[in-house]
Amino acid sequence: MRRDVFQAIADPTRREIIGLLSNQQFNLNAIADNFDISRPAVSKHIKILTQCGLITIKQDGRDRYCKANFVKLNEVANWVEQYRKFWNQKLDALGDFLEKEAKDNQQ
Repeated sequence: MRRDVFQAIADPTRREIIGLLSNQQFNLNAIADNFDISRPAVSKHIKILTQCGLITIKQDGRDRYCKANFVKLNEVANWVEQYRKFWNQKLDALGDFLEKEAKDNQQ
């Protein structure tokens, strides 16, 4: 099953994992040590993050190291950007309207 970035960031645990990996690589055990959930649950979150392309896993001997891949977060940034522009325009128009109303009421 192919997952998308929005599914991945919808879960707080996965967001925490992404945050943890934002500064350095960790092996699966080191990631699991940062959470109060079972290792199989952490592995499930890692699998989802891998399926949507937010992390990559590299085998090094017996260890598997996870590394963040933030390129896929551009999807989220682009989606949010369109709404940021929309709301900024609306709020600017509201500000202009309120200033005009205030001036009109002072006269």
